[in-house]
Amino acid sequence: MECCRRATPGTLLLFLAFLLLSSRTARSEEDRDGLWDAWGPWSECSRTCGGGASYSLRRCLSSKSCEGRNIRYRTCSNVDCPPEAGDFRAQQCSAHNDVKHHGQFYEWLPVSNDPDNPCSLKCQAKGTALVVELAPKVLDGTRCYTESLDMCISGLCQIVGCDHQLGSTVKEDNCGVCNGDGSTCRLVRGQYKSQLSATKCKIHRDGPLDLLTCYPPLAY
Repeated sequence: MECCRRATPGTLLLFLAFLLLSSRTARSEEDRDGLWDAWGPWSECSRTCGGGASYSLRRCLSSKSCEGRNIRYRTCSNVDCPPEAGDFRAQQCSAHNDVKHHGQFYEWLPVSNDPDNPCSLKCQAKGTALVVELAPKVLDGTRCYTESLDMCISGLCQIVGCDHQLGSTVKEDNCGVCNGDGSTCRLVRGQYKSQLSATKCKIHRDGPLDLLTCYPPLAY
């Protein structure tokens, strides 16, 4: 019984063709990457709190064109703003309060959650039905929607997970834990003593302690 078989000419040709193709693929990837200069430093964050965006640029070294993008983004300043800071979109609207619109001054309020273009700066004149697009793009780091971490960057709504990473789809579980499995709390029900209305509560485990949080608050 033979332990080994000599390769046929056809098998050798297929093997050599595979090696040649692999070599060309690796070389083309190296050539493609070699057309770009190194990524530059990250820019200053667009916000100091509340979640902003920072960018980095790279330069194409080819006399023709380079494959890929010359800019990349990341989130930054992912800390809560103090309550007195106010809403970021509202700040951008109010910045136009001292600019006349059709010869008249208005106090502008933000129009949020636009399903068609959430990253344009639409504002409403206080006390009127007048809604105006005061800028085609909001500032980088503005939330696309009030109840979402997704943010506007260069006029486009970018997905942001609860881990504050661009493109991440990670979400909080029912206990408010990012990428959790819902095992750190349980749902209980209570009642107001003054009235018979159901109250939803959650018990959060904090080390050796179980903390009870209810909404609306329970009356004891």
